[in-house]
Amino acid sequence: MEEFTNETIDTKKLPKFEEVQLTPLHPKYWSVLRINSSIVFSIIAIALVFLWINIEDSEKISPFWIFGFFLIVVNLAFLFTRIGFKKKAYAFRNHDVIYRSGIIATNTMVIPYNRVQHVALHEGLISRYFGLAKVEIFTAGGSSSDLEIPGIAKEEAENIKQLLMGKIQKQL
Repeated sequence: MEEFTNETIDTKKLPKFEEVQLTPLHPKYWSVLRINSSIVFSIIAIALVFLWINIEDSEKISPFWIFGFFLIVVNLAFLFTRIGFKKKAYAFRNHDVIYRSGIIATNTMVIPYNRVQHVALHEGLISRYFGLAKVEIFTAGGSSSDLEIPGIAKEEAENIKQLLMGKIQKQL
């Protein structure tokens, strides 16, 4: 009979994911984010103008206040989008994938390949124009993807998908 052992692990000797060199998102993805945000804010601006015109007491509300508030919101949104874009990065190692994101707080996800069940590749209309794609990684127990890595050059995204599909096939 084997003797049971339960030795303590020295956590100081564990590999640190913080030391991994991460790959930032493709620089063209910033253009995709700007265009998407511009479309959304243009629709909101049109809706605000339409609402202001149709309010009975519209002369009581100065359009300069509305426009000023809208500009502040738009600038803050672009600032936070830029900060979020600069923080996003990823790495594929021998046994796992790492993805870092966040705006105020930084979140780092590490998903081992043996948990990956499905991989999908998506291209939005604007992303496709810039030759970019998003890799979605699905793990056990969820109906939506557990990890989405946007802003990857399409050819590289296809290579990543093939890598992950190969890792999945080795598990079967």
